[in-house]
Amino acid sequence: MSIGFLIKKGISFLLMPLTIAILLSAMALWSLHKGHIKKAKRYMVAMMLWTALITSAPISNLLINPLEKQYSRLEKIPANVEYILFLGGDKERRAWEVIRLYQQMPNATIITSGRSLYDIESEAFKTARLLQEAGVKKENILMQSEAKDTKDEAQALKKRIGSKPFLLVTSAYHMPRAMKLFQREGTNPIAAPGDFNRPEEDGINSIFRSDHLEKTEQALHEYLGLLWLFLKP
Repeated sequence: MSIGFLIKKGISFLLMPLTIAILLSAMALWSLHKGHIKKAKRYMVAMMLWTALITSAPISNLLINPLEKQYSRLEKIPANVEYILFLGGDKERRAWEVIRLYQQMPNATIITSGRSLYDIESEAFKTARLLQEAGVKKENILMQSEAKDTKDEAQALKKRIGSKPFLLVTSAYHMPRAMKLFQREGTNPIAAPGDFNRPEEDGINSIFRSDHLEKTEQALHEYLGLLWLFLKP
């Protein structure tokens, strides 16, 4: 695992909303321990306000909607496409889109991707098993098990199919960055986003919810990734 990869992941972790909330809480406790009551209160108020923001529907929707609206659901499949690339991560939610596309092109080859850092079975293997359980034929599945991130997946796919067109299936919020990465590696992706988030209504019940925090973190992770691409052409 490269130093650059670890640094990128480390910076991303430190800038995640929940990490910032934990740091504010830790600073409040430290100030309280030192007897700085007023400073501790300020940190606690900042933490509560920050948490209310990052777990609210208005903020999470504001962040994630611009990402999801860049690519629409693919309705018409080009005739010359033979491959579907199923990016790892959130595989259960993305699988429905892969299965929908496969039903329209049953002779296509589905390429599953992703390694696992903490499990014997790779993400590619788990995804392949999930697809087979959903009715996809084993001979229609290829596994790409060594890629640790989207850039690696793009490089591995380039070696496998060259510049042949393929359907790129990933979550809608991840699609803008994924398309840039695959195009940068010289592949020919056709966006087929799935796993769209449902817009949430505003109101008192729209704050302090874990699903909104998840959307906020997903969006900020993507924006950091896009910034990294901009800074490292």
